[in-house]
Parts: sequence; C-alpha cells; structure tokens
Amino acid sequence: MGMGVSLFLIAVGAILAFAVNAWTSVANIQTIGIILMIVGGLGLLLDLIIFAPRRRSTVVDAGYPQDEVVTRRRTMV
Repeated sequence: MGMGVSLFLIAVGAILAFAVNAWTSVANIQTIGIILMIVGGLGLLLDLIIFAPRRRSTVVDAGYPQDEVVTRRRTMV
C-alpha cells in the first residue's frame, strides 16, 4: 500500500467517522470510518519505515602511494 492509498484511506475514514450521520442495520458507519483511519495510518507508518531513503555515505580517502584512492561505502540499515 503506497502513501497515496494510505492518505486516501485516512481521508475517507475521517469523512465517514465525523461527517456522515447515517445509520445502517448491517454496520456502524462511524466504526468503519475509524477502522479505515487506523488502517491508513498503519499503512502510512509502514510505508515511511520500509521505503524511507536509507542513509548512505561514501568516504574517499587518499591512500599511499599518492595516486591510489581507496573508496569505502558504508550503508546504514
């Protein structure tokens, strides 16, 4: 679930929970809205954790002799 879908679920859930004043015999509309907001929030949180840009840094040191360059890549996971 992407960030757009998560935001959409949060928006639809907020509309159902706070703006709609309808009753059905099958389910409570406000409860469905709260469930959609929770699912959207969890999806957004997981999307930010999993697909957030990882910190990567490259260190370039001048080695010995002068012409040799040593490159190290350090990846934070």
